[in-house]
Amino acid sequence: MASLKITHIGHASYRFESEAGTVIYLDPWIEGNPSADMALADIDRADAVVVTHGHMDHLGDSIAICKATGAIFLGSYELQLLAEANGLTMAANASMPVGIGGTQRIKDVAITATQTHHSASMSMPETPTHPNGIVFHPDGGVSGMILAFDNGITVYNSSDTGVFSDMQLISQMYGPQIAILPTGGVYTMGLREAARAVGFIRPEILIPCHYGEQVGQPCDIDALTAAVAVLAPATDVVTLEANATLTYTASSYEIAG
Repeated sequence: MASLKITHIGHASYRFESEAGTVIYLDPWIEGNPSADMALADIDRADAVVVTHGHMDHLGDSIAICKATGAIFLGSYELQLLAEANGLTMAANASMPVGIGGTQRIKDVAITATQTHHSASMSMPETPTHPNGIVFHPDGGVSGMILAFDNGITVYNSSDTGVFSDMQLISQMYGPQIAILPTGGVYTMGLREAARAVGFIRPEILIPCHYGEQVGQPCDIDALTAAVAVLAPATDVVTLEANATLTYTASSYEIAG
């Protein structure tokens, strides 16, 4: 049976490992992340690092991981300029641009950028130097990400966003079995909006993220679960603590003769 491993690093950072062994980090914020329970030195293998936008809690340690492991840096064109200024060049296949609606393939996964509704900048002191020499700089926008694995499993990570009705279109086009959505209710949608988003997307599993007392964005998961049960009764709400791994196994069938 087709399977996928999803490990929650903390906050909105995830590690994906496909059935074929491909390892992808998405928005890996590790150093300074109060909800992470690992160190950057713990990462010794990665095939790709996907970044949805330039805020510190998403760009995080992505460039450092790429340099340490040889992983491909994938994000918007503007983020590519940042990556190139820090030694990861598109010409050397160290970085790979993707714009909203575009798709790039890395081994057994096709990665498609989708729209979101969120502010965007590379604006924190920890951000590596930008080509223009200043820290605050527009990063080209925020992208959700579809990870469509060749074994038929698809994940939709919306990144930071409010709810929007075109989540129904994302569901219809990509059919994700798993959705990872923010629920903190301060910088992103809260539980009420997230439950409505699940009603639009209708995945088998919702993994809430970007919430918690440690980051000043509490979320009542019991209330979220109750709301999802009304708006999308076929969806299970699955919370993952730091370093917890969910192994998803999809049903499959075969036709012979």
